[in-house]
Amino acid sequence: MRFFIQLSYNGKAYHGWQNQPNAISVQEVLEKALSTLLKDDVAIMGAGRTDAGVHASQMFAHFDYDGAIEAKALVYKLNSFLPKDIAVRDIFKVKPEAHARFDAVSRTYHYKISTHKNVFSCDFSYAVNSSLDVSKMNKACKILLQYKDFQCFSKSNTDVKTYNCDIKEAKWVVKEGELLFIITADRFLRNMVRAIVGTMINIGNGKLKAEDLHKIIVSKDRGKAGFSVPAHGLYLVNIVYPETIKLDL
Repeated sequence: MRFFIQLSYNGKAYHGWQNQPNAISVQEVLEKALSTLLKDDVAIMGAGRTDAGVHASQMFAHFDYDGAIEAKALVYKLNSFLPKDIAVRDIFKVKPEAHARFDAVSRTYHYKISTHKNVFSCDFSYAVNSSLDVSKMNKACKILLQYKDFQCFSKSNTDVKTYNCDIKEAKWVVKEGELLFIITADRFLRNMVRAIVGTMINIGNGKLKAEDLHKIIVSKDRGKAGFSVPAHGLYLVNIVYPETIKLDL
Protein backbone atom coordinates (compact mmCIF):
# COMPACT_ATOMS: atom_id res chain seq x y z
CA MET A 1 0.00 0.00 0.00
CA ARG A 2 1.16 3.52 -0.71
CA PHE A 3 0.93 6.39 1.75
CA PHE A 4 1.50 10.12 1.51
CA ILE A 5 3.11 11.92 4.42
CA GLN A 6 2.76 15.68 4.92
CA LEU A 7 5.49 17.43 6.87
CA SER A 8 7.23 20.73 7.51
CA TYR A 9 10.83 21.46 8.35
CA ASN A 10 13.30 24.16 9.26
CA GLY A 11 16.05 23.58 6.72
CA LYS A 12 18.86 25.36 8.57
CA ALA A 13 20.57 22.20 9.83
CA TYR A 14 20.10 20.12 6.67
CA HIS A 15 21.88 19.76 3.37
CA GLY A 16 18.58 19.92 1.53
CA TRP A 17 15.76 17.40 1.22
CA GLN A 18 17.46 14.64 -0.76
CA ASN A 19 19.84 12.04 0.64
CA GLN A 20 23.51 13.01 0.38
CA PRO A 21 26.53 10.68 0.72
CA ASN A 22 28.40 12.87 3.22
CA ALA A 23 25.81 15.26 4.68
CA ILE A 24 22.58 15.01 6.64
CA SER A 25 19.29 15.50 4.78
CA VAL A 26 15.63 15.73 5.75
CA GLN A 27 14.88 12.60 3.70
CA GLU A 28 17.49 10.58 5.58
CA VAL A 29 16.20 11.58 9.01
CA LEU A 30 12.58 10.87 8.07
CA GLU A 31 13.41 7.49 6.50
CA LYS A 32 15.29 6.40 9.62
CA ALA A 33 12.38 7.44 11.86
CA LEU A 34 9.78 5.64 9.73
CA SER A 35 11.93 2.53 9.42
CA THR A 36 12.47 2.38 13.18
CA LEU A 37 8.80 2.85 14.09
CA LEU A 38 7.41 0.56 11.38
CA LYS A 39 10.16 -2.04 11.94
CA ASP A 40 10.85 -2.24 8.22
CA ASP A 41 13.18 -0.61 5.69
CA VAL A 42 11.12 2.31 4.44
CA ALA A 43 12.22 4.44 1.48
CA ILE A 44 10.46 7.71 0.78
CA MET A 45 10.12 9.82 -2.36
CA GLY A 46 9.69 13.58 -1.90
CA ALA A 47 7.65 16.01 -3.95
CA GLY A 48 10.80 17.95 -4.80
CA ARG A 49 14.42 18.59 -3.92
CA THR A 50 14.78 21.68 -1.77
CA ASP A 51 18.38 22.91 -1.57
CA ALA A 52 20.54 23.14 1.54
CA GLY A 53 19.11 25.66 4.00
CA VAL A 54 15.71 25.97 2.30
CA HIS A 55 12.64 25.56 4.54
CA ALA A 56 9.27 23.92 3.92
CA SER A 57 6.02 24.70 5.69
CA GLN A 58 4.36 22.07 3.50
CA MET A 59 6.19 19.14 1.93
CA PHE A 60 4.81 15.81 0.79
CA ALA A 61 6.48 12.45 0.27
CA HIS A 62 5.23 8.95 -0.42
CA PHE A 63 6.26 5.56 0.92
CA ASP A 64 5.12 1.96 0.51
CA TYR A 65 4.21 -0.26 3.46
CA ASP A 66 2.15 -3.46 3.54
CA GLY A 67 1.29 -3.51 7.24
CA ALA A 68 -1.56 -1.78 9.04
CA ILE A 69 -1.11 1.91 9.83
CA GLU A 70 -3.10 3.96 12.32
CA ALA A 71 -2.41 7.42 10.97
CA LYS A 72 -2.97 9.57 14.07
CA ALA A 73 -0.91 7.26 16.26
CA LEU A 74 1.96 7.14 13.77
CA VAL A 75 1.95 10.93 13.38
CA TYR A 76 2.18 11.28 17.17
CA LYS A 77 5.01 8.73 17.43
CA LEU A 78 6.96 10.30 14.57
CA ASN A 79 6.75 13.77 16.10
CA SER A 80 8.00 12.38 19.41
CA PHE A 81 10.85 10.60 17.64
CA LEU A 82 11.93 13.23 15.11
CA PRO A 83 14.15 16.24 15.95
CA LYS A 84 12.47 19.52 16.77
CA ASP A 85 13.08 20.98 13.30
CA ILE A 86 10.97 18.37 11.45
CA ALA A 87 7.23 18.01 12.08
CA VAL A 88 4.80 15.51 10.53
CA ARG A 89 1.30 16.91 9.89
CA ASP A 90 -0.61 14.05 8.30
CA ILE A 91 -0.40 10.55 6.80
CA PHE A 92 -3.00 9.23 4.36
CA LYS A 93 -3.45 6.32 1.99
CA VAL A 94 -3.32 6.97 -1.75
CA LYS A 95 -3.77 4.94 -4.92
CA PRO A 96 -0.87 2.53 -5.62
CA GLU A 97 0.30 4.54 -8.64
CA ALA A 98 0.13 7.94 -6.89
CA HIS A 99 3.49 9.77 -6.93
CA ALA A 100 4.48 12.64 -4.63
CA ARG A 101 6.65 14.26 -7.27
CA PHE A 102 4.98 13.55 -10.60
CA ASP A 103 1.33 13.95 -9.52
CA ALA A 104 1.80 17.45 -8.07
CA VAL A 105 -0.33 19.93 -10.01
CA SER A 106 1.38 23.04 -8.64
CA ARG A 107 3.94 24.20 -6.11
CA THR A 108 4.16 27.55 -4.34
CA TYR A 109 7.29 29.12 -2.91
CA HIS A 110 7.71 32.22 -0.77
CA TYR A 111 10.89 34.25 -0.45
CA LYS A 112 11.21 36.61 2.52
CA ILE A 113 13.22 39.83 2.47
CA SER A 114 13.78 42.01 5.54
CA THR A 115 14.14 45.69 4.73
CA HIS A 116 15.65 46.51 8.12
CA LYS A 117 17.88 44.72 10.61
CA ASN A 118 15.85 42.25 12.65
CA VAL A 119 17.66 40.00 15.11
CA PHE A 120 14.66 37.65 15.30
CA SER A 121 14.36 36.97 11.56
CA CYS A 122 17.96 37.09 10.36
CA ASP A 123 18.10 33.29 10.05
CA PHE A 124 14.83 33.10 8.15
CA SER A 125 14.82 36.07 5.77
CA TYR A 126 17.34 37.88 3.58
CA ALA A 127 18.29 41.36 4.77
CA VAL A 128 18.38 43.99 2.01
CA ASN A 129 19.40 47.44 3.21
CA SER A 130 18.90 49.31 -0.06
CA SER A 131 15.51 50.77 -0.98
CA LEU A 132 13.56 48.58 -3.43
CA ASP A 133 10.87 49.81 -5.83
CA VAL A 134 8.17 47.17 -5.36
CA SER A 135 6.04 48.54 -8.21
CA LYS A 136 8.89 47.91 -10.68
CA MET A 137 9.42 44.44 -9.26
CA ASN A 138 5.72 43.65 -9.73
CA LYS A 139 5.95 44.97 -13.29
CA ALA A 140 8.71 42.43 -13.85
CA CYS A 141 6.47 39.71 -12.37
CA LYS A 142 3.94 40.32 -15.15
CA ILE A 143 6.72 39.82 -17.70
CA LEU A 144 7.56 36.44 -16.14
CA LEU A 145 4.02 35.25 -16.89
CA GLN A 146 4.58 35.82 -20.62
CA TYR A 147 7.25 33.09 -20.92
CA LYS A 148 7.65 29.33 -20.49
CA ASP A 149 11.38 28.66 -20.97
CA PHE A 150 13.38 29.74 -17.91
CA GLN A 151 16.80 28.30 -18.66
CA CYS A 152 18.32 31.67 -17.75
CA PHE A 153 17.32 31.06 -14.11
CA SER A 154 18.41 27.42 -13.94
CA LYS A 155 21.51 26.07 -12.31
CA SER A 156 23.87 24.66 -14.93
CA ASN A 157 24.63 20.94 -15.28
CA THR A 158 21.10 19.81 -14.41
CA ASP A 159 19.62 16.63 -15.87
CA VAL A 160 16.27 18.11 -16.92
CA LYS A 161 14.87 17.40 -20.39
CA THR A 162 13.13 20.77 -20.65
CA TYR A 163 13.43 24.18 -19.04
CA ASN A 164 9.72 24.94 -19.53
CA CYS A 165 7.69 25.93 -16.48
CA ASP A 166 4.11 27.17 -16.36
CA ILE A 167 4.19 30.06 -13.88
CA LYS A 168 0.64 30.62 -12.68
CA GLU A 169 1.31 33.45 -10.20
CA ALA A 170 4.20 35.77 -9.37
CA LYS A 171 3.95 38.84 -7.16
CA TRP A 172 5.58 40.89 -4.43
CA VAL A 173 3.63 41.94 -1.34
CA VAL A 174 4.58 43.96 1.73
CA LYS A 175 3.66 41.96 4.81
CA GLU A 176 4.43 42.84 8.44
CA GLY A 177 7.52 44.88 7.59
CA GLU A 178 8.87 42.31 5.15
CA LEU A 179 8.86 41.96 1.39
CA LEU A 180 7.37 38.64 0.36
CA PHE A 181 7.78 37.12 -3.09
CA ILE A 182 5.06 34.61 -3.96
CA ILE A 183 5.43 32.34 -6.97
CA THR A 184 3.36 29.34 -8.09
CA ALA A 185 4.15 27.04 -11.01
CA ASP A 186 3.65 23.48 -12.16
CA ARG A 187 7.37 22.82 -11.66
CA PHE A 188 10.59 24.66 -10.81
CA LEU A 189 14.15 24.33 -12.03
CA ARG A 190 17.12 24.04 -9.68
CA ASN A 191 17.92 27.42 -8.13
CA MET A 192 15.14 29.03 -10.21
CA VAL A 193 13.32 30.96 -7.49
CA ARG A 194 16.53 32.25 -5.90
CA ALA A 195 17.83 33.44 -9.28
CA ILE A 196 14.52 35.15 -10.07
CA VAL A 197 14.55 36.94 -6.71
CA GLY A 198 18.15 38.11 -7.23
CA THR A 199 17.20 39.48 -10.64
CA MET A 200 14.12 41.18 -9.16
CA ILE A 201 16.26 42.85 -6.50
CA ASN A 202 18.46 44.29 -9.25
CA ILE A 203 15.30 45.66 -10.86
CA GLY A 204 14.02 47.03 -7.56
CA ASN A 205 17.26 48.88 -6.78
CA GLY A 206 17.59 50.31 -10.30
CA LYS A 207 20.51 48.22 -11.56
CA LEU A 208 18.19 46.74 -14.18
CA LYS A 209 14.98 47.89 -15.81
CA ALA A 210 11.89 45.70 -15.69
CA GLU A 211 11.96 45.57 -19.50
CA ASP A 212 15.47 44.04 -19.37
CA LEU A 213 13.82 40.85 -18.16
CA HIS A 214 12.63 40.13 -21.72
CA LYS A 215 16.21 40.03 -23.01
CA ILE A 216 17.43 38.00 -20.03
CA ILE A 217 14.79 35.29 -20.48
CA VAL A 218 15.19 35.08 -24.26
CA SER A 219 18.99 34.78 -23.89
CA LYS A 220 18.64 31.50 -21.94
CA ASP A 221 21.95 32.52 -20.34
CA ARG A 222 22.29 32.19 -16.56
CA GLY A 223 25.09 34.74 -16.68
CA LYS A 224 22.70 37.41 -17.90
CA ALA A 225 20.32 37.01 -14.93
CA GLY A 226 20.88 38.34 -11.41
CA PHE A 227 22.66 36.80 -8.44
CA SER A 228 21.24 33.89 -6.50
CA VAL A 229 19.87 35.03 -3.13
CA PRO A 230 20.69 33.00 0.00
CA ALA A 231 18.70 29.84 0.70
CA HIS A 232 17.55 30.75 4.22
CA GLY A 233 14.86 33.14 2.94
CA LEU A 234 13.17 30.52 0.75
CA TYR A 235 10.14 28.44 1.78
CA LEU A 236 8.17 25.74 0.00
CA VAL A 237 4.68 26.56 1.28
CA ASN A 238 2.10 24.67 -0.77
CA ILE A 239 1.81 21.64 -3.06
CA VAL A 240 -1.47 20.81 -4.77
CA TYR A 241 -2.54 17.30 -5.83
CA PRO A 242 -5.67 15.98 -7.51
CA GLU A 243 -8.21 14.80 -4.92
CA THR A 244 -8.58 11.59 -6.92
CA ILE A 245 -5.25 10.19 -5.64
CA LYS A 246 -6.60 9.70 -2.09
CA LEU A 247 -8.07 6.54 -0.61
CA ASP A 248 -9.76 6.04 2.76
CA LEU A 249 -7.27 4.93 5.39
